[in-house]
This record gives sequence, structure tokens and C-alpha cells, in this order.
Amino acid sequence: MKKIKYSKKFIYLISPSKIKNVQFYENLKEIFKSKKIYFFQLRLKTTPAKEIFLIGKKIKKLCRKYNVKLIINDNPYLAKSINADGCHIGQKDMNINNVRKILNNKIVGITCHNSKKLINKAITEKADYIAIGAFFSSKTKKVKFRADLNLLKYAKKITKIPIVVIGGIKLSNYKKLLLNKANFLAISGYIWNNKKYKPLEAIEKIK
Repeated sequence: MKKIKYSKKFIYLISPSKIKNVQFYENLKEIFKSKKIYFFQLRLKTTPAKEIFLIGKKIKKLCRKYNVKLIINDNPYLAKSINADGCHIGQKDMNINNVRKILNNKIVGITCHNSKKLINKAITEKADYIAIGAFFSSKTKKVKFRADLNLLKYAKKITKIPIVVIGGIKLSNYKKLLLNKANFLAISGYIWNNKKYKPLEAIEKIK
């Protein structure tokens, strides 16, 4: 799609579930300097909207400085007020046409789980990217839908819309997804909850 340019940046970084301290912003700045992050999704399910707005404004400054696209999870009104680059919606959120009315020509991505039907629907509705998964078990989010490489191959065959793969992606399993032409790796827990590596070290291991 016109809004998403392919580059060497292949990581779709998702925020930790809570952002509580200044160290997070320092870590994020160092990660952005790695030049591997194309998208950063702010996903704070249990944080009040007013707080997300303030956090989002801070992150937006960093995203602008390092040329990273800021995506807000679930809430197009919040995405608009933060002046984010777009919004990511799930199947239980507002439908894509209504999101477009709020965000005009901003990026709208949609979760399609492990469903060919939902992938085709997203293509018809002209989503800017499609997220499929979970490919692996994850501690970040309870896995209800398991996807496999055949679904990724199917999606790549029928559309040129960028495909974001999600779910338990880490150092030991990411390469097979890139080898099967996933455009972006959605990563969260491997970066923020890694007991072995600090956030920047964890990102640097993904090559």
C-alpha cells in the first residue's frame, strides 16, 4: 500500500502492557537508534485514556525524531488526538470504514488471527496491513488462535498488503517467519520481559 514503504526496518515493536518509569523512554530511544523499528504500537489495555494521551505525546516526539510510525491500539479517537500515524484494530473493535472516517488517510491495520476469511475481508476493506498469528505461544497475551506458515504463504500469495506476524516471536524462532516473507515481526515480550538481555541487546540480536 502507498502508506507503508518497505525498508530494512522489519520490526513492529509493541509496548509493554504498562509504562511506569522514565527508564522506558531511555530504552525506547536506544532501540529506535538501532534503525530496525518501522512501527511502534502503544498498547495499554488497562491504562486510562488521559494517561495514554500523555504517554503517546511523549512517544510521538521520539517516533518523529527516529522516523518510526506510531500506531495506537484499539482507539482511533485517541490516535487522532495524539496525531499518531495510525490505529490498529481487532475484530471486536470499531469496523475499518468507521475508523477511516475518523482518521482519514492514516494507517489502519487489522488483526486477522488465523483466518483466511478475515484476511480476505481485510483485503476487501483495504486495510493498510494485516496482522496474523499467534505463531508461537506467548506470555504477553493468552493465545486463542494459532497460525502456521501455510497461512502466511497463503496471505503472501493473494495480496501485496504488508503482513505483520505476531505471537511469541523471539530469537529462536523469528528467522523462519522472515524466510517465508513476513514483512514485519510484531515483538513485545522478547524485548520488555527478557530475563537474559536488556531491551537494546534483545533488539540487536534480531538481524
